[in-house]
Amino acid sequence: MADKNPFPGENNTGHIWDDNLRELANPPPRWWMVAFWASLIWWVAYGVIYPMWPALPGSQGFTKGVTGWTQMKEYNEGVAEVEAVRAQFETKLAGLSAADILKDEGLSAYTVASAKVLFGDNCAACHGRSGQGGPGFPVLVDDDWLYGGTIENIEQTITGGRKGVMTAHGNILKAEEVDELANAVVAGKPESSPLFLQKGCIACHGMDGKGMAALGSANLTDSLYRFVPQNDQSVLESVKYTIMHGVNDPTDPNTRQAVMPAFGERLSQDEIKKLAVYVHKLGGGQ
Repeated sequence: MADKNPFPGENNTGHIWDDNLRELANPPPRWWMVAFWASLIWWVAYGVIYPMWPALPGSQGFTKGVTGWTQMKEYNEGVAEVEAVRAQFETKLAGLSAADILKDEGLSAYTVASAKVLFGDNCAACHGRSGQGGPGFPVLVDDDWLYGGTIENIEQTITGGRKGVMTAHGNILKAEEVDELANAVVAGKPESSPLFLQKGCIACHGMDGKGMAALGSANLTDSLYRFVPQNDQSVLESVKYTIMHGVNDPTDPNTRQAVMPAFGERLSQDEIKKLAVYVHKLGGGQ
């Protein structure tokens, strides 16, 4: 920095670097000053209108603002507006069955919209956000239903839950018998194997192998599987595994696990009706 100002006629502070780099003492542009004071005035005005200023000791903690606005007040007003709109539908819904709701196009559309959060909170973890299913969990958007896909069936399933049972046959059948039955199932013709009758498979899956909704037994002729192959496993290997280890068989530690919890005590009757309608409207309801 120079010891003396080499630019005596210039409005600078006298701080000079590298012979000609200096600090001027000019005022900021007018537009900048206008914006600065306007923002300062707005800041003060904001503190008068809305809750902001720390209050004196012994007071309620802050100034309330001339409008009395608070975030919670705005939130509660918004909730009240929503509830007022929903009230007309909720009142009507309470007196109807799930089947009756499906018959009312407007009420059905409202139910689907309002049940989306219910489905996300209670069902999506297993069945997927859109009902597409997950590893070891049923798809809800197709027409394959173990216990039936009517609105009444779905409501009953949600209320009471489901726990299917299939005996593990690993110690009952020979390896070649498991192979024969599995190949017949994969071919979609389980009845083509004499073992299907001889080993008592018809007791649960029926003479035609199409299953029984009352028992929750699978349809073995449609090439749709409750347990999809995992980890590069083939369909045949997956079917063989199910035959050998069964489903929810307490005698086999490697049995398939297939349990849906009951929601009858967790959700209200209206919430269950909403979920039943929502699942039915996903596209697979009968």
